Amino acid sequence: MKRRTFLKSAVLATCAFQIAPRSILGGEGNTPPSRKLNLAVIGCGGQGGGDLGNMADENIVALCDVDDRSAAGSFKRFPQAKRFKDFRKMFDAMSKQIDCVLVGTPDHTHAIAALAAMRHGKHVFCEKPLAHSVAELRAMRKEARDRKLITQMGNQGHSFDTIRVFCEWIWDGAIGNVTEIHAGCGAMRDTYCRIDKLANVRKEQPPVPAELDWELWQGPVAHRPYHPDYLPWNWRGWLPYGGGAFGDWVCHVVDPVFWALDLDMPTSVQAEIEGYDRKENADCYPAGCKVTFEFPAKGQRGPVKLIWFDGVKPIPRPEELDAGQNVVDTGAVVIGDRGKIMYGSHGAGGVRIIPEEKMKAYKRPEQKIERCRAGHYKEWLNAVRDGKPSNAPFEYGGRLSEIGLLGVAAIRTGSEKLLYDAQAVRFTNSAEATKLLHPQFHNGWSLT
Repeated sequence: MKRRTFLKSAVLATCAFQIAPRSILGGEGNTPPSRKLNLAVIGCGGQGGGDLGNMADENIVALCDVDDRSAAGSFKRFPQAKRFKDFRKMFDAMSKQIDCVLVGTPDHTHAIAALAAMRHGKHVFCEKPLAHSVAELRAMRKEARDRKLITQMGNQGHSFDTIRVFCEWIWDGAIGNVTEIHAGCGAMRDTYCRIDKLANVRKEQPPVPAELDWELWQGPVAHRPYHPDYLPWNWRGWLPYGGGAFGDWVCHVVDPVFWALDLDMPTSVQAEIEGYDRKENADCYPAGCKVTFEFPAKGQRGPVKLIWFDGVKPIPRPEELDAGQNVVDTGAVVIGDRGKIMYGSHGAGGVRIIPEEKMKAYKRPEQKIERCRAGHYKEWLNAVRDGKPSNAPFEYGGRLSEIGLLGVAAIRTGSEKLLYDAQAVRFTNSAEATKLLHPQFHNGWSLT
């Protein structure tokens, strides 16, 4: 099952419908006409198009995409929306007609699009990971905080019931004090590792399709010739544009433990990779990674070690699993001093104490966290309408995304343990790795 299909079905299965007569709620979209928001979309194909489908009952006033092919479905579905390729021109032309903005572009242009929207005073929903560098994350968090905007990151599982159940179990002491987490992603290996395509990408010079503005698509990344392997999907495995398996999945897989344990920032990160030439293959994500983070003690909990596995390095199978039961391919095994919990991706899906005998014997605690009945998208839209805090604001999503970007920096620079100073946004023992946290902007773009 493709990830976008999974997300759509999971949201529909997990979040209940609001119960009220359709005549009052305003029809199929359950939003009265008087409460509909004027929504503009930057990146309305691919994942952005899927996100837009979940907000379709708002007033879709503008669609911006650099690739007419990718955006064709959204253009057809919302013919009344004004079309743009450059979001700067969109804001120049109709900023006063826009209430909020959905950013669904590839990772490397999240920040420039979201920052532009916020500087026009717009509330923003941005796909995960929130940005492509830590400097961008910090700028986005500050902008949202300073302007008191209502923001949301697209870690859809954060609104599922299961992530709340997981938090309640951890807080109840279901497995005692958590000391270690084995998290990872085994999905879409061919997407995330493009090393076998590298030679062709370097030597081939295909023409740029007429429907694509290649210069705008590259945004702040240093110019390189067009190649169809970059888009519309595989940019995730090309590190100038994406963050590989770790960058793409950390906000789904690590989210439950990040919330339940209040992990915040690690003090160190170390990557272990085999058969990967960091110089020759610098543009590509490895075939498999093991990345270890150390989080200091905080509050009532002790220090926690988070170990990430992906690609050809799967999550180790815990001995507590019942015979014939496989370890989760994409998800996590959470290790406490009195037991273990295993869950899948997106909001701790399928969360269970292992072995099953212990799950059956566990007396579940009373509900402590309010459930999200509106769903991840509608919850943000309602927060904008009502002027209330959202479920996964940039302040939270930015810190969660930062873990992924620290891991990618470690993968790209070597096998030494990097010591992280979160306040100064630098690795105290590596100038090379620190540069990746503050990349240079190109093509006239900047964070200011």
